[in-house]
Amino acid sequence: MLQLFLCIYCGYCNHLKKIFMTQQGKTEIATLAGGCFWCTEAVFLELKGVESVVPGYIGGNTLNPTYKEICQGDTGHAEAIRITFNPEEIHFGELLELFFATHDPTTLNRQGNDVGTQYRSEIFYHNEDQQKISEDFIDFLTNEAVFDNPIVTKLSAATTFFEAEDYHKNYYNQNKSQGFCSMVITPKINKVRTYFKDKLKGE
Repeated sequence: MLQLFLCIYCGYCNHLKKIFMTQQGKTEIATLAGGCFWCTEAVFLELKGVESVVPGYIGGNTLNPTYKEICQGDTGHAEAIRITFNPEEIHFGELLELFFATHDPTTLNRQGNDVGTQYRSEIFYHNEDQQKISEDFIDFLTNEAVFDNPIVTKLSAATTFFEAEDYHKNYYNQNKSQGFCSMVITPKINKVRTYFKDKLKGE
């Protein structure tokens, strides 16, 4: 699926460049939910232009939620990451490119064996530009039938983001030998390093 995604992406490069127009010259924030935040944090930390990635909770009703509460699935929050990035090095559209290429946006409230509303696919936009780029990107993927099933990724205005507990931060890099990390996250990292070489730090 990732290869198909990239093939279509490259074939419509000029179209996507128009979609990806965004303001430059300042640090911006992107907030994305695409399943377990251990996975998404590790993926986006690889990208040049990304200054920080913080795991946390957003989109629910509980103030200062804990991971234990989130795992019960009744707080309304999603596991998400808050990305601080330099749009002169990487723009919001490129973040979405990686976002849709590294999780399944067609499964409702689920990523693999992780099931519950906390694992939903959702983009929390911070301004009208991000909202429009997200809408256009999803329309493009839908029209080109990149995925076999309909995209269920939600679009919502960003609300209060609650940082996750400290032990969740930089989780993959500190726990690479742990079962979930080696079986689920490492393959994602390897795909990113294979197919997104031009976007990686140090490349």
